[in-house]
Amino acid sequence: MCGGLPATCHAQGAKADAALVARGEYLARAGDCLACHSTPRGKPFAGGLPMTTPMGRIFSTNITPDRETGIGRYSEADFARAVREGVAPDGHALYPAMPYPSYAKVSDADMNALYAYFMHGVPPVKQANRASDIPWPLNMRWPLKLWNIVFLDNARYQTKTGKDAQWNRGAYLVQGLGHCGACHTPRGIGFQEKALDESGRAFLTGAPLENWFASNLTGNHNTGLGRWSEDDLNTFLRTGANAHATAFGSMTDVINYSTQALTDADTRAIARYIKSLPGGRSDDGPPYAPHPDGERVVLAAMPDNRGAHTYATYCMHCHGAGGLGAAPWLAPLAGNPNVLEPDPVSLINVTLNGTGALVIGGVPAPYPMPKYHAMLTDEQIADVLTFVRGNWNNAAPAVSAKAVAKVRSATRAP
Repeated sequence: MCGGLPATCHAQGAKADAALVARGEYLARAGDCLACHSTPRGKPFAGGLPMTTPMGRIFSTNITPDRETGIGRYSEADFARAVREGVAPDGHALYPAMPYPSYAKVSDADMNALYAYFMHGVPPVKQANRASDIPWPLNMRWPLKLWNIVFLDNARYQTKTGKDAQWNRGAYLVQGLGHCGACHTPRGIGFQEKALDESGRAFLTGAPLENWFASNLTGNHNTGLGRWSEDDLNTFLRTGANAHATAFGSMTDVINYSTQALTDADTRAIARYIKSLPGGRSDDGPPYAPHPDGERVVLAAMPDNRGAHTYATYCMHCHGAGGLGAAPWLAPLAGNPNVLEPDPVSLINVTLNGTGALVIGGVPAPYPMPKYHAMLTDEQIADVLTFVRGNWNNAAPAVSAKAVAKVRSATRAP
C-alpha cells in the first residue's frame, strides 16, 4: 500500500511514467511553484525565498525530493495533504502564504502528476529550511489549525453548468493552480482571501502585496481590465506586455516562470474566464476617455509645474509627451489602470526600483523601466507621479513625499 490517492500508487514506483512526470512539470509551471520556492541564485525548488507578512518574514521551503531537508520522504497522501490543506506530515500547519486554499481545488489526477514530477523529475537538493523571523508568540502554529477550520474550503473544483469547457478550464486554472486570488484578492482581518471565486464580489479586485498593489483583474473600466479584450489579456500572459500595460513586481516572475510556458489554449482559457468577471469595485469613477490633445499637456504645464519638469527630463523620451508610450514595450501612462489605481504604491515602487527583468523565450525585454531611487528625491518622485496621475484625463489622487519615503525605506536593499 502506498497510501496515495485512488489509482495513483504507481507514481511512487522507482521509475515514474515519463508522460506523467512531463505532465506534472507543466502543472508545476501553471502553479508557478518555481518562483516562490527558489531564490534568484539558488537551486530550483530548494526554497529560501523571503516573504513579508504583517507578522514578520517567512521563507519558502525546500520542495526537492531530498530525503533529509526536502520532501523526499513524503507519501503521495502526505504531499496532497500539504498542498491542499496546509498540513505537513508531522502535523504542523503551514502558513497560508502557501496558497493551499487555492490548491485545494486541484484535481486528483493533476495532484498525482505533480507528485510524480516532484519525486522523479526534480533533482534533490540538500538545503535546510530557514526558520521564520516571526517573533514568539506569533510564530506558534496551532492557531493556524483554527484558521483552516474557519477559512479553508477543502473541495475540488466543480465544473459549472451553463458554462462551456473553455470557461471552466480558465476558472480551474485561475482559482486553483494559478492561485491568482492569493495576490489579486483583498484579504480580511484573518489574512484570508475575501473571496475564492467569482461568487464573491471582492474576487480579484486588487490588493496590497509587499510594497506593490496587485492589480484589479475584474471588468472595472478604469482600474480593472474593462478596456482589455481577451486577445489583449492573452498577449499579456504570454509576453508580459500589451497596448495597455507591462508587467512589474512579482507579476514579472509569473510571466517569466509560468504563463509564457503554458499552451495558447490554456492562456486563452484564463483570459476567457477573467474577462467574464464584472467590475467588482465601486470606487472606479467615471469611465476614462483619452485626452483629445495630450501632446500639449506637458508643454502647457512646464512653466509652473515641478512634476512636469521632472517628467520632461526623465520620462518623456520613453512615455511620450502625450503619455501614450510605445506599446507593447514602453507602457502608456494615459489611462493605464495602474496609474488610475487610487493606491499609488506600485507606481512609487516601479519608479524607485524599476520593473525587473522580463525574459520572454530567453530574450530579455529591450526597454525595462530603470531605477530612479538614487537619482530622484522623494519630493521629485511625488511631484512627477502626481503630475502623471492628474493629466491626460487621468484622475487619480496626488502622491505625497511621505508615501514615497515609506516605500523607499521598505524596499531599500539590506
